[in-house]
Amino acid sequence: MKSEDTPFEGGPMDGRVLPVLLGPTGHPPKTYRIPVPDAAGGPPTVLVYRRVPRGHGKRLGLPQGWKYEFAAEGDKGAGGLGGPRGLRWPWSKPRTGPDATPDATPDGRRDDADE
Repeated sequence: MKSEDTPFEGGPMDGRVLPVLLGPTGHPPKTYRIPVPDAAGGPPTVLVYRRVPRGHGKRLGLPQGWKYEFAAEGDKGAGGLGGPRGLRWPWSKPRTGPDATPDATPDGRRDDADE
């Protein structure tokens, strides 16, 4: 397997460079989780780092490498893939509950500007 030395920024791993295994596309994983054992023998604390571009090229604007930044919110902030609310497909059911996006029109009324 191929690996790449990747720097870490923020959190307890700030300033360290670790070899990270690359996936089939040649990129490191989007999130990197580091379990830290508890001294009292309890469940381990998991440090979460998110992959961000290290810099962009001048000509095409492509990422020139990757680094990991500490995610203080852990797994709660990303919701998996695709940003803060997770990856959503057009055929997915609408979200309900506190994570749902509010409607643009209050009280479920239609917004017909042409009528």
